[in-house]
Amino acid sequence: MQRDRPWLMRTYSGHSSAKASNELYRTNLSRGQTGLSVAFDLPTQTGYDSDHPLARGEVGKVGVPISHIGDMEALFDQIPLGEMNTSMTINATAPWLLALYVAVAERQGVDPGQLQGTTQNDVLKEYLSRGTYIFPPEPSVRLTTDLIAYTVKNIPQWNPTNICSYHLQEAGATPTQELAYALSTATAILDAVQASGQIPADRFQQVVGRISFFVNAGIRFVEETCKLRAFSRMWDEVARNRYGVEDPKQRRFRYGVQVNSLGLTESQPENNVQRIVLEMLAVTLSKNARARAIQLPAWNEALGLPRPWDQQWALRMQQVLALETDLLEYGDLLDGSPVVEAKVLELIAGAQQEMENVAAHGGMVACIDNGYVKRELVQSHTRRMRNIESGDLKIVGVNCYQETATSPLTGGEESGIMKVDELAEREQIAALQAFRATRQQGAVDDALELLRAAANDGSNIMPSSIQCARAGVTTGEWSEVLRGVFGEYRAPTGVDFVASDRSESKALEQVRERVRTTSDELGRPLRLLIGKPGLDGHSNGAEQIAVKGRDSGFEIVYEGIRLTPSQIARAAQEEGVHLIGLSVLSGSHLELVEDIRNELEAIGCKDIPLVIGGIIPQDDARQLLDRGLKAVFTPKDVDMNIIMNTMVTIIRQVNGLEPLA
Repeated sequence: MQRDRPWLMRTYSGHSSAKASNELYRTNLSRGQTGLSVAFDLPTQTGYDSDHPLARGEVGKVGVPISHIGDMEALFDQIPLGEMNTSMTINATAPWLLALYVAVAERQGVDPGQLQGTTQNDVLKEYLSRGTYIFPPEPSVRLTTDLIAYTVKNIPQWNPTNICSYHLQEAGATPTQELAYALSTATAILDAVQASGQIPADRFQQVVGRISFFVNAGIRFVEETCKLRAFSRMWDEVARNRYGVEDPKQRRFRYGVQVNSLGLTESQPENNVQRIVLEMLAVTLSKNARARAIQLPAWNEALGLPRPWDQQWALRMQQVLALETDLLEYGDLLDGSPVVEAKVLELIAGAQQEMENVAAHGGMVACIDNGYVKRELVQSHTRRMRNIESGDLKIVGVNCYQETATSPLTGGEESGIMKVDELAEREQIAALQAFRATRQQGAVDDALELLRAAANDGSNIMPSSIQCARAGVTTGEWSEVLRGVFGEYRAPTGVDFVASDRSESKALEQVRERVRTTSDELGRPLRLLIGKPGLDGHSNGAEQIAVKGRDSGFEIVYEGIRLTPSQIARAAQEEGVHLIGLSVLSGSHLELVEDIRNELEAIGCKDIPLVIGGIIPQDDARQLLDRGLKAVFTPKDVDMNIIMNTMVTIIRQVNGLEPLA
């Protein structure tokens, strides 16, 4: 029997600077990686230049900063784009980053028609989970539509959108919800492309054929395998029945995957290795639903930024499975299994019902504005967290089998993670300012005017964006023009629901009693502000603390993501809060805490206690506590009853109240 070709192997990477990331990419390629997966930093994802005030502390932390064509050229130095398959995790600014990629390919002498790769370009899930949206939903869908239409005509081997259910699962989606919301998103986008009139009817099947997906696979690998088989069957039906696609190849469910990061633990992080391997099986066991590209997280991502060696380890996991085992020598191992077939049918039935619910609420775009899907995700995630608290959901090393020897993997000076050089941000800003000083401003102004005209008159945004890239326009300038035309947007938080499964555990009742007693002693209800400062849009933790706090008896002030330090300080003052809880996962905690403390002091509120939660290395946690923070919570702190009790204790201490049992 002929052995199947392995899937495309990637690692999701990028940090510090274009030069440093380029060195990492070339190293990974030399070690057997067969495609690139580019992580961009938060300013790039949200349309700010590295020297914008909102970018402070965020430059190069969770990805590579790309401010202009020079950065993009440095990122792919000595990497022939005509031969490379590049995935770019970018959404709100996807047209801009693809424009830069095209312009760099031209400089390399590569015909854009040769380019192969993927722009994630699924902005709808950003409103629900990852938070790197900029504009309101309607113009965002228009930009997505423009990119799809342009690539189908001009870059035919490119996957112009990667409908991304990965982050939906990270935000709490069940397998049924992941199926339903991803497929509802795909149909919303395809309907928009069809309605735009940019693609002739006789070529629309090509559009459907270029749609790809990016999915998640959790530890329940049997259920996850069935989910992928259900995805494949449902997408084939959508393509055939809704869009009339006759060619089976054009109806194929083409997907890449990164396995679950939500389940990676800070406690006993060595257990993450077997979790990742088991999750990889979910997307490889079934030949007829096998992933076409895989990137695996590193074992230590719950601790901080992985080192190159950690990424190599993740790559070697893929290589061992593909090259050493006999997996690729057989047909589909699961065909004919009654157990698998029953589970697939159950998932399909549930997903179809939830798709009908989305349609009844006006469709996926309307469900962004009315908050339906966001509320469903927050509730699902709440149920998961309650099950962890109660022990009904076992997580080894977290709520069971917690006894452990000290791990040798997290020892040494690095503590098992890599830290971005503090000089990287300053060097990036200096290089950006030098670039601005050397370009031809007239060409920049002319290109921006073309962009503004296209945004206003409904023309496809890609030609003017490519012209902007060639002229030396920056990321912030491109986005600022579109902000001026489309405006900005703040999505619903999803925390405005009454939990149908309110926990009445003894531990929670004790928390409620302590909150009631303290409120009575202070003469008013305890009020907690949950703040998401900076550009980090991963709001799952903040939402769960908000829901738990309200369930515990706190009055909650939570206004969503991307708040400035000034906005947080003013809200704390105006709302009269007793404590501020910050949520930061991007690595910018030191800078943001400093800025917030300065803002509180400036308005006479320096005595309001601060706590913080996020992916915070131990050394940074010690620094934060030394600077006056009252508590630091990290992913190991999964019992939110303890978190709530800690906050009550802090409020009592700050207000001079006697300790409670």
